[in-house]
Amino acid sequence: MPKTRAVYHPGRLAPAIVLLQKQASLALPIRSAVSDAEQSVRRANTHTHMASPELSQFRRIVVKVGSALLVDSDKGEVRASWLAALADDMAKLHRVGRDVLVVSSGSIALGRSRLKLPRGPLKLEESQAAAAVGQIALARIWSEVLGAHDIGAGQILVTLQDTEERRRYLNARSTIGKLLEWRAIPVINENDTVATNEIRYGDNDRLAARVATMASADLLVLLSDIDGLYDAPPKNNPNAKLIPVVESISSEIEAVAGDAESELSRGGMRTKVEAAKIATTGGTHMLIASGKIEHPLQAIADGGRCTWFLTPANPITSRKRWIAGTLEPKGTLTIDAGAVTALRAGASLLPAGVIKVEGQFARGDAVIVRGPDTSEVGRGLIAYDAEVAERIKGRSSPDVMTILGISGRSEMIHRDDLVVGG
Repeated sequence: MPKTRAVYHPGRLAPAIVLLQKQASLALPIRSAVSDAEQSVRRANTHTHMASPELSQFRRIVVKVGSALLVDSDKGEVRASWLAALADDMAKLHRVGRDVLVVSSGSIALGRSRLKLPRGPLKLEESQAAAAVGQIALARIWSEVLGAHDIGAGQILVTLQDTEERRRYLNARSTIGKLLEWRAIPVINENDTVATNEIRYGDNDRLAARVATMASADLLVLLSDIDGLYDAPPKNNPNAKLIPVVESISSEIEAVAGDAESELSRGGMRTKVEAAKIATTGGTHMLIASGKIEHPLQAIADGGRCTWFLTPANPITSRKRWIAGTLEPKGTLTIDAGAVTALRAGASLLPAGVIKVEGQFARGDAVIVRGPDTSEVGRGLIAYDAEVAERIKGRSSPDVMTILGISGRSEMIHRDDLVVGG
């Protein structure tokens, strides 16, 4: 079959491939022909000849590492050489200016190894206690392998509520943002020591998708024990074909997902497809690739086998659409003319520009921003409770610190949490 190439122009043929703002066009190779079975799955998608993106096109990448890859179940120890190779891949991305985040499983698996617990399922309290031991080991391991490349690692333990409750969501988002600003790599895991069956994700695939959207990442990489999504179970069907690109998640795509097979893993292909729904809805592309090889990210960069799940949006536009159209405003801020000009130029809203505060709202709630003539300027997520906003309105940043007695956030609404009208 002759090689062909397709050129896509943003805003015209393939908005799903618009990965970087300011990128004028993409020249992407089309993968080889697919089987009849794969074609039947892909027919449900809108575009039938979409090409795969390339790793180099993404600016902020979340990498999910599962327990079954990180921990040797027979020895009960971390696969040290494999992890060192992965850290080397991450360091290469880090050196060229990419933001890298890790969602790492392994705390329970490491804990049960350190405590020499027998094989088999654990009770909830046993899992929590094992995680308490394993989290210390997991943090140390990531700190060491990234430290070998002079990269700092910051551990963040989250629960379901941290991504569902707006105040805690903003706190976690701010912490992640600051670590990335400092060029550290956040290492994120579900806090298994306190999570219960009712308030947990239960697998780190969906957690990774939530983290990716929370961090405004444009790519989520799920490293797995399989190199992508197939049109049939590859262990049972030798004729199963890899699906290289999923342009939208149809019922046919969901039907080919399977279940977990590893004792250490809580997620299977079904949870990965669920994660893809979360990620692509939030404007994040996702891929599934094999983590059973050394240097798995380099393999992806070299065009290795994987499955891409594409999104027509990007993290910023998806988040701002959510702020502008989904959230119910809880209050109103009236700002002066100078602040209006600054917001339209892309600045954050500072307390000094606020002249009136109305409504009862909490930090993280949506508020309307109006100009001095009461016309709506935009909407955003407020960084302070209503009573605090009232106290610091019209004040300079040094005054805010004096009033609050602490060095708080300098913005009333950060520009990333603000949608300004035309």
